[in-house]
Amino acid sequence: MNNGWAGFLDEIFFGEPAFLVRVLIIGILGYAALVIIVRLSGKRTLSSMNAFDFIVNVAIGSVLASTIVSRDVSLAEGVIALGILVGLQYLVSWSSVRSETVQKAVKSEPRIIFRDGEFMKETMKRERIAESEIRQALRSEGIGSLESVAVIVLETNGNFSVIKKSDDMNTLVDVAGHRR
Repeated sequence: MNNGWAGFLDEIFFGEPAFLVRVLIIGILGYAALVIIVRLSGKRTLSSMNAFDFIVNVAIGSVLASTIVSRDVSLAEGVIALGILVGLQYLVSWSSVRSETVQKAVKSEPRIIFRDGEFMKETMKRERIAESEIRQALRSEGIGSLESVAVIVLETNGNFSVIKKSDDMNTLVDVAGHRR
């Protein structure tokens, strides 16, 4: 290989040495800033209780990654963006605990998708859930028979909750479609 190819390959695999140092420094400082921001905002910041929380977590990761690897984003800009996302998530979750209107705007309702041996076909269609996904969730829970299941709930975070027939059903009071 001639020096031209070697230089080309060095650029592809290693980039500019100054930029590598920048990535190292910004990566460490950005990570430290994120840890501090998350610690100040509380445990809820990194939870995935609902789709809103998940979206914020993805956005936080995207901002941190952009700050680390983009030459166009300074550390200060990245930290401010992280602070804004975490601050808004804090504000929305704080408000949703205090206001049912806000809660309904940002959170979906849990829904029953299987009850008493029957798939709730309309609910499953509306929520875009296939029977095979429900069976997979049961297998993941170590349940081999639909007959042993009283109810399966699609939770607000997209997870399935499985309640066996022998279990008490008082946790279903806030689930759409639950017979009271």
